Amino acid sequence: MKQKFHYATVTEATEKLQEQGFDLNFSLEGNHLKADNEAYPAEDFEIVDLYRYEGVTDPADEATVYALASAAGQKGILVTGYGYSADAQAEDVLKQLHYKYQQKNGEQ
Repeated sequence: MKQKFHYATVTEATEKLQEQGFDLNFSLEGNHLKADNEAYPAEDFEIVDLYRYEGVTDPADEATVYALASAAGQKGILVTGYGYSADAQAEDVLKQLHYKYQQKNGEQ
């Protein structure tokens, strides 16, 4: 399954995803997604879609927007920037989410 849209900016992507019901704004702390003073186990979520942005003149402007959903019905957005790997556990969680996404979509 390929992405249907590619939005021009991170802001546009997050606005359009919010219109589609991705209403939680996640942060990733260790192996949990946090939003609105709630913590959700990251392994309960799958990447529904993702959008990558590369800085034209500055690699520090790189960002990835993740549309995430759980089987229990929670839907939200996680935006990560360049150098997110400062937290090794969070980096491992993102790798696992990417792996599940690639397997589901037949990517290698």
